[in-house]
Amino acid sequence: MEEVCLNSEPVFDEGDEYDIEGDSITVEHYDETSETQPKKEPPMPTVGLEFDSFDEAYDFYNLYGKEQGFGIRVSNSWFRSKRKERYRAKLSCSSAGFKKKSEANHPRPETRTGCPAMIVIRLVDSKRWRIVEVELEHNHPVSPLIKRFYKSHKKMILAAKKSQPPSEPVTEVHTIKLYQTAVTDSECNEYTNVNDRERLNPVDHSKHLDLKEGDAHAVYNYFCRMKLTDPNFFYLMDFDDEGQLMNVFWADSRSRAAYGYFCDTVAIDTSCLANKFEIPLILFVGMNHHGQSILLGCGFLGHESAEYFVWIFRAWLTCMLGRPPQVIITDQCKPLQNAVSEVFPGARHCYCLWYIMQRVPEKMGGLKGYETIRTQMNKAVYESLKIAEFETSWADMIKRHNLGDNKWLQTLFEDRQRWVPVYLKDTFFAGMIPVGENDGLTAFFDGYVHKHTSFKEFVDKYDLALHRKHLKESMADLESRASSFEPKTKCNFELQLSKMYTKAMFTKFQSEVEGMYCCFNTKQVSVNGPIITYMVKERVEVEGKEKVVRYYEVLYETTQVDIRCICSLFNFKGYLCRHALTVLNYNGVEEIPSRYILPRWSKDFKCRYVGDDGSGDIDVYNNNNPVNWHNNLYKHAIPLVEEGALSQQHYEVVLKELQGLLNKFSVLEDM
Repeated sequence: MEEVCLNSEPVFDEGDEYDIEGDSITVEHYDETSETQPKKEPPMPTVGLEFDSFDEAYDFYNLYGKEQGFGIRVSNSWFRSKRKERYRAKLSCSSAGFKKKSEANHPRPETRTGCPAMIVIRLVDSKRWRIVEVELEHNHPVSPLIKRFYKSHKKMILAAKKSQPPSEPVTEVHTIKLYQTAVTDSECNEYTNVNDRERLNPVDHSKHLDLKEGDAHAVYNYFCRMKLTDPNFFYLMDFDDEGQLMNVFWADSRSRAAYGYFCDTVAIDTSCLANKFEIPLILFVGMNHHGQSILLGCGFLGHESAEYFVWIFRAWLTCMLGRPPQVIITDQCKPLQNAVSEVFPGARHCYCLWYIMQRVPEKMGGLKGYETIRTQMNKAVYESLKIAEFETSWADMIKRHNLGDNKWLQTLFEDRQRWVPVYLKDTFFAGMIPVGENDGLTAFFDGYVHKHTSFKEFVDKYDLALHRKHLKESMADLESRASSFEPKTKCNFELQLSKMYTKAMFTKFQSEVEGMYCCFNTKQVSVNGPIITYMVKERVEVEGKEKVVRYYEVLYETTQVDIRCICSLFNFKGYLCRHALTVLNYNGVEEIPSRYILPRWSKDFKCRYVGDDGSGDIDVYNNNNPVNWHNNLYKHAIPLVEEGALSQQHYEVVLKELQGLLNKFSVLEDM
């Protein structure tokens, strides 16, 4: 399988590649009698396409012209006066313009038609040539069937003859290696080739994306457009040896920056694959300081196998500069499990409880006594506070309903340490897994993607969906920082966090403070040095009406003021539960210890905390790496944007300063 890196540049069919040396093109030749080599057209010229040199851009357009049936020439060039360096050029159809009138007695007939077809290329970053303008339409007939030798095409044939022995009968097959460049990794300040066979496993070539007419063009155009407007946009495309597109991954600069802030827990959503949607969409999702889902990357997967998952996981990890998350949440799937263990060996891999419980009706709905089985299963999963409780309840369900031969339940029990909450209490999830029976889960693109959404339709809706998500986050930021929250109790814990947390997270914590009034009869049951064990009773509403009393064990360490409840809400959700708060209050503690106030929920989190870009101790000022410069400037600019959006006055101040900076750059360029 051929993997192609597109961190900065588009990549096309590996069967269409040039190797440029000087002014010549290396042309591969095959036996004329062979019918197994399909002839492939070069990609169409598109705005945003980049090349390593002027000659490479010329040869690309020349080959395109040969395949379409027209010649080309350089109609205009622009040079910098001091260095006589070409920085812009216009490559036109050979029929562009008109010849000057000749004074000869028998002038040659006019062959030009004023054809508008052309591309304009420009030198960017003093290294690469980019197509900035394209006109594909001709005002005269063009056809590859017209056997006419243009001057520009003769150079190609001459180069081919020089590079091959003349004795072999050949037919020329042009192959151009486009934009197979290394990716600059700002973490290690060197070039890393994503084509390393040791990093990406070979994949069954027969599996690829099922693209319909217009799909590939829509995806490619979107990537080109994003590269022009978002310099830190990252994407990779994976082609097989036949030029078939197998996998795609991309992430914009906002997703990459968000991961710098919220990299503790990542969910990998493969629900579109599991539900056999038309688009095999895979999403990398995190959670921001408002408890909102945020997109950390997207991909299309050609096949549900461990090898393909490994490819897209490595693509995502490359995009995030090699920084894996602490916790990864996926659906229960063996290929996923194998891929995660290979690419993220140090991460805690868990299965999403909600996905598993959603399959209960499908897997067990036809069994006798289904309702009773479901009720007992829910009780074992959601209400067990100790491992022994869960395993006893599960075994009783299996025995009572004669389910010992049920393969699905056997698999669930074997994997229980990855999805049953009682086994996950030592893992921090930042609220990303629903652990209550009434907790739900909403897909990130809910309302935008359905079973028959096409690739093209998804790309068209993608920007709109993200814009609305970003707008929702911005509104939550503004609301959290511009307003004060009204306390519902006289508890000092509530007042303390009302000054720190975002509105959404404070509201969730507030419900725990209110829940303290349902807790009663707190008793000390044992003492082991500085550790005191308490038992807290709580009246809990069951099925919306009946109330039962449940017992919660809370450990309290007196010297460091450490506290832990057996329900482990802090690790699951990121804030202390009512049982822990009750014990703190019982011991006269008036403020929540700082270790239980997470900065990731703070209303000014992005302003106070500069996201980790993975560069470590790299000197971004002296390493001569534009990627590092961009990442560093971007993360320092976010707090400025956040402050500027708080009010009209802040907005005007920030905008004025930014305009002043841009004016300074203009002066520097004119010097």
